[in-house]
Amino acid sequence: MCYLFGSPGSGKTMLARRLPTILPDLSFDEALEITKIHSIAGTLKQDIPLITTRPFRSPHHTVSGVSLVGGGRIPKPGEISLSHYGVLFLDELPEFNKNTLEVLRGPLEDRQITVSRVNGTFTYPANFMFAASMNPCPCGYYGSKEKECTCSKTAISRYMGKISGPLLDRIDICVEVSQVKYSELDSNEKIEGSQEIKKRVDKARKIQLERYKQNKILSNSELTPKLIDKYCKLDEKGKQILEAAFNKLKLSARAYGRILKVARTIADLEESRNIEVKHIAEAIQYRAIDRKYWCN
Repeated sequence: MCYLFGSPGSGKTMLARRLPTILPDLSFDEALEITKIHSIAGTLKQDIPLITTRPFRSPHHTVSGVSLVGGGRIPKPGEISLSHYGVLFLDELPEFNKNTLEVLRGPLEDRQITVSRVNGTFTYPANFMFAASMNPCPCGYYGSKEKECTCSKTAISRYMGKISGPLLDRIDICVEVSQVKYSELDSNEKIEGSQEIKKRVDKARKIQLERYKQNKILSNSELTPKLIDKYCKLDEKGKQILEAAFNKLKLSARAYGRILKVARTIADLEESRNIEVKHIAEAIQYRAIDRKYWCN
């Protein structure tokens, strides 16, 4: 789960829309499952009998709870299930209805969603990557070095308060995106493209598939607490750093497990057999930014 945080025009939406281009290719079983969901929902195009690319869903902030989770008079999957094995992106998160956002908490944990209606109970899969973006305040420039914020503390507090603590606690990575400078836009420096990044991601996925072939899971994100203890072991230095961060940032047990899974993923991207100190430190860093803005 990824959270992009920064001023307007810093590239948050663009980054989120690039996520599917670096994700691992779908297996046949994954493609078949996605196709079934879209067929049930009536969104499967006639000229595409099998969906072979990961879904990217970006509903407008006026989306209703039913459209997000599924249901209706004739129950069908919602945006959460339509993004199964893909990305669900909510742009400008505070603009969404707070009650609508809260329905995400269950699927983010359980990877499925159950809808109960008069004519029956339906369970849809919901194993998706959740990505969101937001500005740091209503005007968008709180904390910016480039432009002065015009919002009052009350307005900022009210704006940030639209995102609940329990929902934030389910986010693995919170990234602060800086404003782009002119020199960066005008630069001829060659940057790493999606294809190069995807190669590293594919290698990491192969490592995980091999590691978990006896556990019937595909990736680090699916690790249970028992499997975290088995596969996310730290040395003494790593344990000390994590303990210090846990106490200083007042992290929850859920956040503790998510940090270990992110650290395991960072290690896999570097093709490292063990989780090293630098991996756990980087994973902790991704949890520190939300405390910067929500705990003041």
